[in-house]
Amino acid sequence: MKWGIDVSEHNGAIPWGSLKKQGLSFGILRLGWGQYHLDERFYENSNGALAAGIEAGIYYYSYALTPEEAAREARFAAFILRDAGLSPERLSMGCWLDMEDADRYKEKNGLTGGPAITAISAVFLEEMERQGYPAGIYGSWDWLSHKIHVPSLPPGTPVWCAQWGRECNYPDASLWQFTNTLRLEGMELDGDICMK
Repeated sequence: MKWGIDVSEHNGAIPWGSLKKQGLSFGILRLGWGQYHLDERFYENSNGALAAGIEAGIYYYSYALTPEEAAREARFAAFILRDAGLSPERLSMGCWLDMEDADRYKEKNGLTGGPAITAISAVFLEEMERQGYPAGIYGSWDWLSHKIHVPSLPPGTPVWCAQWGRECNYPDASLWQFTNTLRLEGMELDGDICMK
């Protein structure tokens, strides 16, 4: 079983070499968020993880309120990946869209309905595919079960489910974020398990 972490600039500097020695298999790295916002540690994390022999993937936190904004976010993500020299083959843990609403930005701007959120998510995923970077969808079990209608996303869209605890109840999830309190090297991180 492969286990890993997902990280962003908020986690600070990640000691990838030390984590590799502890058995870390993969890291999923935030590339950015919203319209043209790059995670300030993305290049550092992608270079560090790959140099340490850790499999890498990326996620993008969307602030899109319209299909057009979602397509722009996807094009920006693909541009950064190409700039970083990260072909799809180098991203063995894939690309992921995080369409949740942790800070309630979408809700405050009137984007609350599941069908609209699903449609915007689908546009991001379709544009990533067009750019040569197939992507999956990330969300909590509740979000995936009640907000995003996964069957309406592009066929074969993989799912990364966040459900903290002892088991993942989302059927056929590819990745499972099982905790946000994994203690490693004095840090508290999100922990993930590869289910496939």
